[in-house]
Amino acid sequence: MIRRVTVPTLFPPPTYSHASVVEAGTRLAFLAGSVPLGPDGTLVGPGDPVRQAEQVIANLREQLDAVGSDLAHVVATDVYVVSGEPAVLSAVWSVVESSGLSAGPHSSTLIGVACLGYTGQLVEITATAVVPE
Repeated sequence: MIRRVTVPTLFPPPTYSHASVVEAGTRLAFLAGSVPLGPDGTLVGPGDPVRQAEQVIANLREQLDAVGSDLAHVVATDVYVVSGEPAVLSAVWSVVESSGLSAGPHSSTLIGVACLGYTGQLVEITATAVVPE
């Protein structure tokens, strides 16, 4: 159903694949950005990108569950972090790795940005996932 490709002529990515191929006829879910808000709408982990990343992953799990999928079926993500510091981006990526999200490994882009939609928000993840039969 999902074929993950690491191109042998390119520099090998550390924990993701260069591409993911999904066979025709497979249902896909395109998820809106998962954000670090708790169920009551309050920001979780103000000032703490690692704690926010953990909440984002928890919320992403909920989104996936609602459409009948899970982290193992994610084929692509964009991980947005409010920072220009590689160490901060790496810390957030470590949360992604430890979540099992990159177990595929999936195709991903890690992006440092100037700001995100909610006041104090430091992390957001968009995802595309296969919805298994």
